[in-house]
Amino acid sequence: MRTYFFDTEFTGLRKDTTLISIGIVSDTGDRFYAELTDYDEGMCDEWIEKNVLDHLVLSGNAELEESLAADNKTTTVIGSKADVCCELMKWLEMDANFDSDYAAVFVSDVSHYDMVLLIDLLAGNAMTLPEFITPACHDINQDIATMLDISEKAAFDISREQLLTDRGIDLPKGQKHNALYDAEVIKAIYEDFFSVGGGKTGR
Repeated sequence: MRTYFFDTEFTGLRKDTTLISIGIVSDTGDRFYAELTDYDEGMCDEWIEKNVLDHLVLSGNAELEESLAADNKTTTVIGSKADVCCELMKWLEMDANFDSDYAAVFVSDVSHYDMVLLIDLLAGNAMTLPEFITPACHDINQDIATMLDISEKAAFDISREQLLTDRGIDLPKGQKHNALYDAEVIKAIYEDFFSVGGGKTGR
């Protein structure tokens, strides 16, 4: 089994939303990052333009472009939805290695849109996903609620960066609302919670 921590950025909380970018980090530390060139920019409001689009390589984020180019553990793709689908499937299949017992499990944070967009990207619908991909997504918002003994609504309102800082964990490099950065945050929280003694409130 391989666990993949992922985040997506998209054009808004609406049923016809389109994918802007996706970041994935495997439990081995290998990373995949993609920006789509054919999302519907007309659907983006001012908040998305400022907090998401401005952080993209496509928008001229030289710092991100340089860091990705220097990182030999990250596969970077900038292209159409079809291009990203093709490259992501190749990346995932490298781990699958056609082992009939292999399973890819995805983990995200408040994952309702993320998983739908991932499935749409890879296969169009869950029924046509490759057999090695688990169609259900593990959601760390529920883990946060359980570990801290709070409601899921209260867990939703907690800053993920503050949660890591309070638990003595260094934040990953990058910018909030960049999909790859957010995937690293998700991975850090999950691994802390599910490490030996991970339920503690400090280190």
